Amino acid sequence: MYKKTVMKTGLTVVTCSMPLRRSVSLGIWIKSGGRYETRTNKGISHVLEHMLFKGSSKYSCRQIKESVEGAGGSLNGFTSEEATCYLVKVPAAKMRMGLDILSDMVLRPSLPRADFAREKAVILEELKMYKDLPQSYVHELLDQLLWPGHPLGMGIIGFEDSLAALTREELRSYLRGHYVPAGIVVSAAGSLEHSGFCRMCGAAFASAGKNGKERAAYLPVEDAVGAGPRVKLLRKDTEQTHIAMGFRAFPREHKFKYASVLLHIILGANMSSRLFHEVREKRGLAYEIGTQVKRFHDTGAFVVHAGIDNGKAAQAMEVVIAELRRIRRKTVEKRELKRAKDYFLGQLMLSLEDSMEQMLFTGEAVALGGGIRTYEEIAAGICKVSAEEIKDAAGEVFTKNKLRFAAIGAAVGDERGFSRLWPGLE
Repeated sequence: MYKKTVMKTGLTVVTCSMPLRRSVSLGIWIKSGGRYETRTNKGISHVLEHMLFKGSSKYSCRQIKESVEGAGGSLNGFTSEEATCYLVKVPAAKMRMGLDILSDMVLRPSLPRADFAREKAVILEELKMYKDLPQSYVHELLDQLLWPGHPLGMGIIGFEDSLAALTREELRSYLRGHYVPAGIVVSAAGSLEHSGFCRMCGAAFASAGKNGKERAAYLPVEDAVGAGPRVKLLRKDTEQTHIAMGFRAFPREHKFKYASVLLHIILGANMSSRLFHEVREKRGLAYEIGTQVKRFHDTGAFVVHAGIDNGKAAQAMEVVIAELRRIRRKTVEKRELKRAKDYFLGQLMLSLEDSMEQMLFTGEAVALGGGIRTYEEIAAGICKVSAEEIKDAAGEVFTKNKLRFAAIGAAVGDERGFSRLWPGLE
């Protein structure tokens, strides 16, 4: 089903043939993102992603959009902490065109001077927008607590001063250092044949030459997290108090990688989860509450987030702490564990019916170094997870020492209002 080829230039090509589809989804993945930056150039990966859509040697900005959308397709890009991706979905007959556009954008971007100044201004407004959205900005505050002084704790977009100081020359230097064949993965899924697609990629990337080693490097995360809890509160005139509670957790390939996913599903992934039931359905303390798992090469985090009535934040957090303590101390019942496993595998199966989801699934796996696991391999790993393993994972993560807590709202007060809750995790 999945095929992978590493070409002589160092370029990696991975495909998933879906012969009954009439479309193809293509993605060019760059093994570089927010954590490959420094405080000085923070946001450069995201700025470069924006700028690549402004034109290339063969295609103007308008031609890029009109060529893809004129065929009924779609195009996009995104920057994460550890990768940047440029993607299109087009009818299978337009696959060569889609690859030609993406490869020209990545290898030969024009980076127009006027667009550079204008796009920096747009991104500065994007930065201000997120700061005005407490449900988003609270996660940035939490990241600062989870990874203080590290690029993972500085956000993808960057800072006003780092964006203002960024030059086109720095952008080109970053491009030369990170957008090299050995640092690129081309992922495709849909109506295609692997060897033929590899030949297309060979032609599209021929001008890139050979580069056996990526120059890109990132700053490792130190294991020590320091004594907790650590709290950051921001008083702001809002109708709700937005909270994000996080704990340093497991890296991408940790032995608890499947257990942590099931822990997330049981606690807060859907409407039948424990936190949704206890906090919203049973007590009416929040409209939105859920959990999130973040996984990187060498670190990770487990996050609880919620939007809570301004006068009930501490009460809601007391319930959350009680649920974290319960799952840490008491094994999950067989029925609940089976429901979590069935939910995860069902969601994965349904998502992989779409060519775009398949492209993202395979491309991310290869670009981030974990290798591709088939649905069957993942299912086998999920099915092996025991209730004791989930309890062990929860016990390792949910501790007072690892606790980091951020809140934004009109009535957050000071740390003393929440500090009485923390002994619940001792």
